[in-house]
Amino acid sequence: MNEFERCIADGGVALFPADTVYGLACDPESPQAVGRLYEIKGRPPERPAAVMFFQVGAALAAVTGLGPRTRAAFERLLPGPVTLVLPNPDGLFPLACGPAPERLGLRVPDVPLLAGVRRPVMQSSANPSGGADARRLEDVDPGIRAAVDLELDGGELPGTPSTVIDLSDYESAGEYTIMREGALDAGAVRVALG
Repeated sequence: MNEFERCIADGGVALFPADTVYGLACDPESPQAVGRLYEIKGRPPERPAAVMFFQVGAALAAVTGLGPRTRAAFERLLPGPVTLVLPNPDGLFPLACGPAPERLGLRVPDVPLLAGVRRPVMQSSANPSGGADARRLEDVDPGIRAAVDLELDGGELPGTPSTVIDLSDYESAGEYTIMREGALDAGAVRVALG
């Protein structure tokens, strides 16, 4: 955990196990680190990425502009294998937002190995852009492994990426959109969000 936080604080890119697939992480406020993560992955910088917290309390403290309905949905779904797309009226983490700074992708995985990490990271899956997700460290592309500053091995993961749920209109209309069905199926999302 300390090694992971030190890597991020020093502007590095870390390869780590999430609760779904292996990911890449960097400081979401560092243009150099974000640029490097996108370069390692071969992903266009205009594509948004998610900001990940490892504690629900830290995430809620950061996104203070959530209305009560959205906050309740957040607390029902996280931690877990979902990425929430939230309204971002305060313009938080603009480097992760791509061309839509009014929306922020946010993750809080259930990863005991990193549960003590307090700082947020920008994260993306540890695969070449458009490539297959890695469920084991040895499944990660050798070029990516050679380019990162730190590798953490969490063993074999489920291998299904997070479910992406857009809650942009949830506060005003109680509506949500599943942008990508993944580790949490649509039925479980429906139960959690009513």
